[in-house]
Amino acid sequence: MLFDLFGVIARPQSAEGKDRLSRTAGVSAPAFWDAYWALRPPYDRGEIRGPGYWRRVADSLGTHFDDHRIAELIEADIAGWSAVDDTMVSLIEELAAQGRRLALLSNIPEELASYYQARHTWLNHFQIRAFSCHIGHAKPEPDAYRWCRQALREEPDRILFIDDRQDNVRAAEAIGMRGHLFTTSTRLREHLAQEAAR
Repeated sequence: MLFDLFGVIARPQSAEGKDRLSRTAGVSAPAFWDAYWALRPPYDRGEIRGPGYWRRVADSLGTHFDDHRIAELIEADIAGWSAVDDTMVSLIEELAAQGRRLALLSNIPEELASYYQARHTWLNHFQIRAFSCHIGHAKPEPDAYRWCRQALREEPDRILFIDDRQDNVRAAEAIGMRGHLFTTSTRLREHLAQEAAR
C-alpha cells in the first residue's frame, strides 16, 4: 500500500496557515498564491531549499524578502501543513500491526520533511518513505511512481496507491498500479475490505 501524505494522513494546508503565510509575505493573496504554487515544483523536488524558493517567490511578485522574513515564511509554511488526521494515523498503525507492507509517496520540501521526521514516530511504519525532495521526482510525474515501484521491488499491479487528488491517482494507474481516490478513512476501510474479499 502506497500512501500520499497530505490530504490523506496529514491534513491539507489549513485556512489559518494560508492566512498567516500571505500576511507574513505582505502581498495580496491572489498574486501570492499564484507565485507560491507556480514555483513550488523545484522546491518539492529538492532542487532548491527554502531560502531559494522564497527568493524566487519574492522576485516573481516584484518584492524582496530579507533573511528574517524568509525564516518567518518557512516557519509559517510548515505550521500550515503540520496537522495530522488521528483517525488515519490509527488506521496506519492497525495496518502495520496486521503485517501490511506500507510505503509513502509525498510531494514535500526538505524543511517540511525534516519537521515530520523529527515529530511523528508513526512514519516508522512505512518501509519506504519516498519524499519528493529526497527522490528528485514529484507527483504526478511518472518517475515518482516508478521510483517507488523499484524501491518496493513489486510488480505495479500489486501496489495500491492512495491519494486525494484524481490526477495523482490516474498517473499511478497509468504505470499499472491500482488506485484509490481518498475521500474519508471510512471509505478507505470499505475499499480495503472489498479488496481483501476478492
